[in-house]
Amino acid sequence: MSNYDTLNECQKQAVFHTDGPLLLLAGAGSGKTRVLTHRIAYLIEEKEVNPWNILAITFTNKAAGEMRERVDQLVGYGSDGVWVSTFHSMCVRILRRFADRLGYGTNFTIYDGDDQKTVMKDICKRLEIDTKVYKEKMFLSAISHQKDELIGPTEYETQVFGDFTKRKICDVYKEYQAALKRNNAMDFDDLIVKTVELFRTCPDVLEYYQDRFRYIMVDEYQDTNSAQFKLVSILAEKYRNLCVVGDDDQSIYKFRGANIGNILNFEKDFEDATVIKLEQNYRSTQNILDAANGVISHNIGRKEKALWTENERGDQITVRQCMTSFEEADYVTEDIHRRKNKGEFDYKDCAILYRTNAQSRLFEEKLLMANIPYKLVGGINFYARKEIKDLLCYLKTVDNARDDLAVRRIINIPKRGIGAASLAKVQNYAVDREISFYAALQDAKNIVSLGRAAAKIEPFVTFIQTLRSQAEFYSVHELLQSIIDMTGYVAELQAEGTDEAKARIENIDELISKIVTYEESTKEPSLSGFLEEVALVADLDEQEEDANHVVLMTLHSAKGLEFPNVYLTGLEEGVFPGYASINADDPDELEEERRLCYVGITRAMKHLTITCAKQRMMRGETQYYPISRFLREIPIRLVQTGGEHVKVEQPVKKKPDPHSPYMQARKAFQTKAFDPDQFRVKKADSLDYGVGDQVRHIKFGVGTVENIIDGGKDYEVTVNFEKAGVKKMFAAFAKLKKV
Repeated sequence: MSNYDTLNECQKQAVFHTDGPLLLLAGAGSGKTRVLTHRIAYLIEEKEVNPWNILAITFTNKAAGEMRERVDQLVGYGSDGVWVSTFHSMCVRILRRFADRLGYGTNFTIYDGDDQKTVMKDICKRLEIDTKVYKEKMFLSAISHQKDELIGPTEYETQVFGDFTKRKICDVYKEYQAALKRNNAMDFDDLIVKTVELFRTCPDVLEYYQDRFRYIMVDEYQDTNSAQFKLVSILAEKYRNLCVVGDDDQSIYKFRGANIGNILNFEKDFEDATVIKLEQNYRSTQNILDAANGVISHNIGRKEKALWTENERGDQITVRQCMTSFEEADYVTEDIHRRKNKGEFDYKDCAILYRTNAQSRLFEEKLLMANIPYKLVGGINFYARKEIKDLLCYLKTVDNARDDLAVRRIINIPKRGIGAASLAKVQNYAVDREISFYAALQDAKNIVSLGRAAAKIEPFVTFIQTLRSQAEFYSVHELLQSIIDMTGYVAELQAEGTDEAKARIENIDELISKIVTYEESTKEPSLSGFLEEVALVADLDEQEEDANHVVLMTLHSAKGLEFPNVYLTGLEEGVFPGYASINADDPDELEEERRLCYVGITRAMKHLTITCAKQRMMRGETQYYPISRFLREIPIRLVQTGGEHVKVEQPVKKKPDPHSPYMQARKAFQTKAFDPDQFRVKKADSLDYGVGDQVRHIKFGVGTVENIIDGGKDYEVTVNFEKAGVKKMFAAFAKLKKV
């Protein structure tokens, strides 16, 4: 039997309210999982509800597993009848039984990300789509977004009139769904979409599951998308015993399709809904909670609530403003070391949180140098990330072409159509003659078995030789910029347009900053010297696994976790919140950033340190940043600065006039400090040169234009340079001048 006396009054109300729609606004650390599991136990033990009439939905397999374990412990015999499931696994169980009603076999295949890419690659080839301009990932991302909103290819077609790119997405969407149907396959989005379609088109199936699931509970409701909302609404329509649990202040996954409107509008969708707030926190000290309340209270799109605790008031929030991001990483590392030596916190008690993955590099390097064990969560060691390894391998090839691994990695980056069979022939040629792989590539025209493939290899060799000649008079960061420009590496990521691509670009910017820092701090900087320095800090995966380690992670990865000692870093205007959210037309962009800050603060149990830097290197250039507005929103009484003069004041509630001279000047300053458009491809209305014209490139010199392709987002120009050979490049990046 469950002991309901261990619950607080609001938790008891939530457990004992079993009939009708119920919204539980569960603040951070308020024991929502405990409430859900006790509610299931109460339904079975006191209300005599059959276990198989209860459905509990959560988002991750881990969360579902934990809930299942706790339900089993509380309920005991019969608990296995309760469906505790993720959205996707629930839909799979339903579709395995009834997919034939939709024209699929019940033995359908579920396609993962790699399968989707394979299908998309084939479709782009069949539709003759230039994947240098329109990336496969861009199509998959756009299709996923439409499925999140329950918009199929036919409906989408009515919305894309007059938009060339959307028209193309629509054509691909149709082909993609047709291909999946032919293969008797569904992707993860389809699992939700097709279950909703099943319920809409087969009333008998819907009625069966409505009678089966008379009591429905949904955890992390603020993270649901439109399709998941519809699925739950349809299931609960008959008996209306729907309990949703969530916290609108922790809705931080808009980029994944989460719709905060689902939780904010619950009482509109279910007019007879009861709302219970769980505001007592069991995790943090009152000072930490007051800081979180102070920040989140500035959001307009939220439901009013304030966290409180019976825990001690605790330490004040430590705020440290450093001169540079390097000093910030030093300070955090030294503070962890100091607190460990004093016995305040062990390494495993400490977490370093940041807004973007690219910010991890400095902390990784400083911790490594201080011999402090750490673990990177939800990400890959900076120097092991694909884009970093790709560009470093280009630099390694320029520095030492005998590095076969580096050469083999980049020979098809970007795609050059050199197949595995051709590479194997080159490798055999190299082995037979005891020469390096690159030397064999240089001699490709003499490898008889290669045939026409030799013509594809020659431009690559010419390209590397051009880079090697540039290395003699270019600095390391100029050489890297040359590689980025000539390969179109960043341009391809920009064309992809996904959040993952944006993160990769941020990592490349951080690599540029690393190189510039190396050059500024080294007496005689060189390419070899830089690669040697990187090698010394890049071998991070070789560290022994130790359960006692500092945790590094992004704020998105930290949701749901807690740590005794938290370092919330990079609190600068333009970093967190980022410029994109500050300048966005949609005010919810900034509100989501503030929710992310709230999540970061509420991860701390006993002590919270917030750091920022006056200047930070971005893309190899020093940028100056004011303190984040989020830091200024923390009540001054909660803050101690450790002897440092950091002006943290309550912001004026009244919003300044956007047309005032001050705001105009501020906007102008921000625009100068960072203009995202300067890193995007801007297509010219027309080119002042044509096929056959002589043009000059700043690095390659004079050449003849052989071909121009209008790729939609930019012109792809092929030029045969007198010295550098044939090059393909985007016109916006090439900046060719007619001779």
